[in-house]
Amino acid sequence: MEYAILFLPLLGSLVGYFGRSLTKYFAEISTSFFVSISAILSIFIFWDGLQNNNYGNFIIFEWISSGGFTANWSINIDPLSSVMLVVVTFVSALVHIYSIGYMSHDPHKPRFMSYLSLFTFSMLALVVSDNFLQLFFGWEGVGLCSYLLIGFWYKKDSANNAAIKAFIVNRVGDFGLALAIFLIFFFFGSINFQDVFQATPQFAEKKIIFFGFELNLITLICVFLFIGAMGKSAQFLLHTWLPDAMEGPTPVSALIHAATMVTAGVFLVVRCSPMFEYSQVALNLVTIIGMITAIFAASVALVQNDIKKIVAYSTCSQLGYMFFAAGVGAYHVAMFHLFTHAFFKALLFLGAGSIIHAFKDEQDIRNMGGIRKKLPFTYAFMLVGTLALTGFPFLSGFYSKDSIIEFAYLRNSTLGNYAATIGILTAFITSIYSWRLFFKAFHGSYNNKKVLINETHESPFIMLIPLMFLGLGAIFSGYLFKSTFIGHHSNEFWQGSIFFLNEIKHDVLPLWFLLITPVLVIISIPVSLYFYILNPSVLEDFKKTNLPLYNFLLNKWYIDELYEKVFVNPAKRIGSIFWKKGDIGIIDKFGPDGISKLVKIISDKTGRLQTGFIYDYAFVMLLGLSILLTYLILK
Repeated sequence: MEYAILFLPLLGSLVGYFGRSLTKYFAEISTSFFVSISAILSIFIFWDGLQNNNYGNFIIFEWISSGGFTANWSINIDPLSSVMLVVVTFVSALVHIYSIGYMSHDPHKPRFMSYLSLFTFSMLALVVSDNFLQLFFGWEGVGLCSYLLIGFWYKKDSANNAAIKAFIVNRVGDFGLALAIFLIFFFFGSINFQDVFQATPQFAEKKIIFFGFELNLITLICVFLFIGAMGKSAQFLLHTWLPDAMEGPTPVSALIHAATMVTAGVFLVVRCSPMFEYSQVALNLVTIIGMITAIFAASVALVQNDIKKIVAYSTCSQLGYMFFAAGVGAYHVAMFHLFTHAFFKALLFLGAGSIIHAFKDEQDIRNMGGIRKKLPFTYAFMLVGTLALTGFPFLSGFYSKDSIIEFAYLRNSTLGNYAATIGILTAFITSIYSWRLFFKAFHGSYNNKKVLINETHESPFIMLIPLMFLGLGAIFSGYLFKSTFIGHHSNEFWQGSIFFLNEIKHDVLPLWFLLITPVLVIISIPVSLYFYILNPSVLEDFKKTNLPLYNFLLNKWYIDELYEKVFVNPAKRIGSIFWKKGDIGIIDKFGPDGISKLVKIISDKTGRLQTGFIYDYAFVMLLGLSILLTYLILK
């Protein structure tokens, strides 16, 4: 069963791609079927572990063996990986099914479905690994698949540029992860999780010289691990690829943001909690970057107009929540939010895809509105997703996001209090931009001039079925699993797959603190309705004041422009110098171009001897004979 969970998506990818010419819907049906079976088996594995404590490490084969070093291909099933299996396969299966309808008119849909299944396989290989090498294989696999899927519409320059940008930015993070793995192997002599984590306390006080500085070994490893996580999970400074990734088809966005690539960074930090717990410096860094990312992405989402980019920045912000939860030591709460977030974020992306489908590929929310009655099912599902994302009482986001804020407060530290404050402020901003999207898309007047309102229509049934399942998850997953994941007896569930050196105690919280976030979330609904639908002129007048705040947010804190000046333009200039002066001016001039030019000159000179007159030929023969005789005599 465990082998089937991992390899069925890979089999589906191969069968779907190479069997694309058999029948019209062969690729779509085969890939969706295999991933759906994997999802069902994952749910069974999760339930079996929850009820019967049935876990284990299943070795596929020995990958590398050299002296005392071994690295296996394995399927490591523990509570942490079983949760990730459910998230990855369940969301992926629904995205596959949704794509049958969404990509129905695309001529390359078999290739698309094959890439989706390969993406799923890569993420599964990552989460079931029992060593850093297999994790790195899956890590690079999801990076490759994201490149292929973001740039799927390769005839669009914007899609190609976005794919390259995602690939390059992730190389920065991946380099950090690679350095961490090298350090682990060099000092620990092993890359197997169990061996490394057991030996970590012995290296807790070890110092090494790194670039002339004396640094704590565990801190250095954890910082490099987190740099890897920052790249994959689009944390502040390495986030710039995420909104551009919206150039890919909408199902790709849902899969990347809800279940695969961006969740890999959170999983890495939680998986390595036995190391992070021995480095307070690294944990503080995780908390600070998480806080900044949460507030940064939420503030930018306030003014974006592309419906997919709003949801993308929302993902970036929610990942910030997960990281600062891990930073304050509440790893289980980070995983709980990752679990619930998968449902409502996939729901919002696929719901946005349904809206885009109705508007014939229009993504600007300023060109929408007034379609509540034309898309009743999409409206209902988007309402559920919006309520869950904002943390409306008793939906999934309420249980997980509010728990992050509460545990940050319970940490009873300066940084924890800052994190809780940022979390409350971000929750309010999240509600504002979420309701802005919802109201502008469905309410108010109809603003699209290219598509008549009568031409808009509800999505086909094949696209609505996944929305229904995700909607149920967005409503009930928080309530059903809160006690299991973060309750008083949650340690019995996690069973050491998450390590707590200084566990946060479940103390009683003041009533005002418990009520402040839900009250702000509820207040944001009428506030958003007033400013975005009933009286939008107030905000329009504010934009016309030319205050720098609006442009600052619209231009995403000018991070891209900063990178353009600091990294991109200098790199282009340096490259141009090496290309024109070095490659063309030296290598080509004196290399292939110079040699070919010399050969041509010699051949031209030699060709002049071919006059056609016998006395010229006789002279050359006599000259040659004279040279030969002279050589023989001197010899």
